[in-house]
This record gives sequence, C-alpha cells and structure tokens, in this order.
Amino acid sequence: MSFALLRRPDPDHLEVQHEGASLQIALRRRPTARRITLRVSAATGEVVITLPSRTAVNTAQRFATSHAGWIAARLARVPERVLFVPDAILPLRGEPHRVHLRDTRSGAVRVEAGEPVISVSCEPAHVPRRIRDYLTREARRDLAEAVERYAPLLGQRPARITLRDTRSRWGSCTARGELNFSWRLILAPPMVLDYLVAHEMAHLREMNHSARYWALLRSLCPNVDAAEAWLKRNGTSLHRYG
Repeated sequence: MSFALLRRPDPDHLEVQHEGASLQIALRRRPTARRITLRVSAATGEVVITLPSRTAVNTAQRFATSHAGWIAARLARVPERVLFVPDAILPLRGEPHRVHLRDTRSGAVRVEAGEPVISVSCEPAHVPRRIRDYLTREARRDLAEAVERYAPLLGQRPARITLRDTRSRWGSCTARGELNFSWRLILAPPMVLDYLVAHEMAHLREMNHSARYWALLRSLCPNVDAAEAWLKRNGTSLHRYG
C-alpha cells in the first residue's frame, strides 16, 4: 500500500502561537517541492506553508512553530486592510475619496460634484458590494477608453477585455489577443492604468519582452518608467482595499 493511501488527509491550515497571538497558516502540498517553504503575502497577509509530497504534517508544524517570530514580523509589515464601508478613505484614480452613505434607499453610486466623495445609497450591508461594482465599472470604462486610444496607433485591437482580481499580475495578453486586467487599476493614478493598457496592447504585435517590444511600447507610451516606478513602490498597497 502506498504512503499516500496510509496518510491521513491534511488539515486546511496549521496554527502557531506567538506572544499570545494565534497565527493561522494555510497548508499546501506540491509534488515538485523539494523542501518546506513559508510565504507571507505582502498584499493580503495570507501565510502559506508548502510541503513536499512525503513530508509529515507534524514536521511542518514544528517548522512553522520555529518560524513564528519571522511570520509575525512579516505580518506586521502588511498594510492594514481598508474595507468598503461608510467613511472609509479609498483612492479613486489615485486621489483619496471618502465613502458616504447618503441614504438607505437604493440609488446610483456617484462621485459628488466638486468633492472627493463616493456617495452610496443602499442598505448599509450592501455598501461593500455596491462600491466594488462601482469601481469595477469605472475601471472597465477607463480601460476601454485607453484601448480605443491605442488601437489606431497599433492598427490592432484586442479580441476581448476581461477584469479580474489578480494578485501576481496587473495585466496579461493571451495568444488569442484577449487582454486581462485587474480592476484595482482604477485605484492607481491614470498614468498607471494607461501604461498597463499600452503594455498589454503592445503584446498584440510582439508577444515577448524583446528589445523590439520595449521600443514599440516606449513609442506608444511616454510614462513607462514613471508608471513602473509607481507600481514598484505602491502596487502592493492596492490589495489592501476591499
């Protein structure tokens, strides 16, 4: 009988204690892993321990416990989450806006004229969903407008645009000419969203990151360096919202 059949099912997570606090660690197995690894997401604070196929859970528990201080230190660096609730301050196109619940009756979400306020009209329990839907719609509109600016310059346009909530990529281009973007780009300054659209649309012609690709991108977008620098400094913080 194989080891896999004899082993009990893995728990979903492990738990360790550090200075009176309980830290939860998601447990994953990866057949290709050669050793135990620990990772703390700088964006979400999720802690994941990855094990080789034959490593015992007890071994993983001891490993995690011995690294409890390291985990706590990494978690302390993760920005505090900002929920989509009344009075929260959210960046819209890079500018801080306060969420205002103007009424409990159902109504449109809007930005108040002349004020950095996102005004919501709905039951309080529905505010998070309404804000998320509003930001996604605004992102889709800004992305579509940027695509229309670049399409004539390239002589090409994407087959489809999809919005997602990705953690590792802000955008991507498939071999079929489909562009995918994170809706969270609406939280960044407009030049960042514009750059990401140019970056992915350039892949419609050059599906690589060759010198020719970068020359094409820089001919399309004047803000390559500034946008890359902004994302390097601030990109992770966009995941703290919602």
